[in-house]
Amino acid sequence: MEFRHVSVLLHELVDGVFTIPNGIYVDCTLGGGGHTLELAKKVGPDALLIGVDQDEEAIQAAGKRLENIGCRHCLIHENFSNIGKILDEKQIDSVNGFLFDLGVSSYQLDEGERGFSYMHDGRLDMRMDQRNPLTAYDVVNRYNEDELEEIIHRYGEERWARRIAKFIVEARREKPIESTGELVHLIKAAIPAGARKDGPHPAKRTFQAIRIEVNGELRILEETMKTCVKRLASGGRIGVITFQSLEDRIIKDVFREMAQDCICPPEVPVCVCGHHREIKRPFKPVKPCREEIEANPRARSAILRIVEKL
Repeated sequence: MEFRHVSVLLHELVDGVFTIPNGIYVDCTLGGGGHTLELAKKVGPDALLIGVDQDEEAIQAAGKRLENIGCRHCLIHENFSNIGKILDEKQIDSVNGFLFDLGVSSYQLDEGERGFSYMHDGRLDMRMDQRNPLTAYDVVNRYNEDELEEIIHRYGEERWARRIAKFIVEARREKPIESTGELVHLIKAAIPAGARKDGPHPAKRTFQAIRIEVNGELRILEETMKTCVKRLASGGRIGVITFQSLEDRIIKDVFREMAQDCICPPEVPVCVCGHHREIKRPFKPVKPCREEIEANPRARSAILRIVEKL
């Protein structure tokens, strides 16, 4: 299946992060290369565009798409949590812009073999990086009931987490749960019929939770944002697109803290933290327009946040 992905908030992210024509820009979630390709149209010939992605298939697809752009560029198969190491190896001290699109690509969702989709049957995998030893199969078949309930509730914000965990554990006593189709069937059985009538697909929250657990998505966000801010040149910008409330809350809180001088508790009369702000007040969040949502319904929950280094 051809790797394809419709970039969300394409112009809003690229225009928001672009500052100087011949700067250094890092797309930390390269995907199919849509945002980087658009950025390449704006930069000068001496600019350097770096694309990072933990999905090797994304790197290969983006490489073909970007091979004829008119500026320097390199693509790196790596997790963006290692951005500091990546820049050190490239002997780059500061960057003019970082781009993040934290959504799962259309290719990953539509390709049943990767195990991300609750709409297409496939093996329980959900790994963004195939080098990752932990799979969705491991989580579903080896985590105990309390652990399953915890991640489904915390990462999926699923009100029926306890019942879903119970149904999974009971089912796997008979045989291992091996496919996404089997898991979807169990989730639907666990959620009362009345609760399945409205809202998103009943398996959406549980699949989100397992995917986040497999890929460690939330654990790395805060430190990655702080690293990127420190590596920004003065006047440089970071743009982050999130698609669910847990990610957006982390990004919002990190940026809010980094835009403040003092982060002492309110009851402390004199500042003792010694914290100094590193970024300007965050820009107003941007959401997709109605036309974009109609053309690409997966954009519905997207939120773009942009900050600028002092």
